[in-house]
Amino acid sequence: MVYHSSFVDDEGITKACGCPLLPLKSHIKGPAPLSDQDRTDIVDEAITFFRANVFFRNFDIKSSADKLLIYLTFYINVALKRLEGCRTLAEGTKAIINLGLENVPVPGESGFPFPGLFVEAHSEKEAELFRNYLKQIREETSGRLLSVAYRPNGTPNKWWLAFSKRKFVNIIAL
Repeated sequence: MVYHSSFVDDEGITKACGCPLLPLKSHIKGPAPLSDQDRTDIVDEAITFFRANVFFRNFDIKSSADKLLIYLTFYINVALKRLEGCRTLAEGTKAIINLGLENVPVPGESGFPFPGLFVEAHSEKEAELFRNYLKQIREETSGRLLSVAYRPNGTPNKWWLAFSKRKFVNIIAL
């Protein structure tokens, strides 16, 4: 059974490209509203559910937040693939920073991993809002992922990095 997002009620939440711009516990500037530090956000859910959800080839969508969970699960898979050869936290941080500097495609652009999952932007403003949100959520996910992929002494956590070899919904992460 796939783990779904607990953010099923998206009334009053801004949407871009059919994706809710959910609140984040973040210090990174971006369009996401701030969440309380003691509440679970979508990034916490994605990291918590990653090791279970990555085994599934099908993912039935029960809410629009599940679409974001799918995107984040795939992003975590890509990030772990980049961390695979990094032997220290410093190397891993450098690899993650380089991943964060890459262009973030939005639905309708080449390179977007899930065509059809999100609707294409109706305007350039909506596309830019969604791009900025994805960039912010990717940066936040990367920072939190480093804290679980590496132990406090800076060595890799093999119980996390072993999942870099898994394909999520039969998509090979590059």
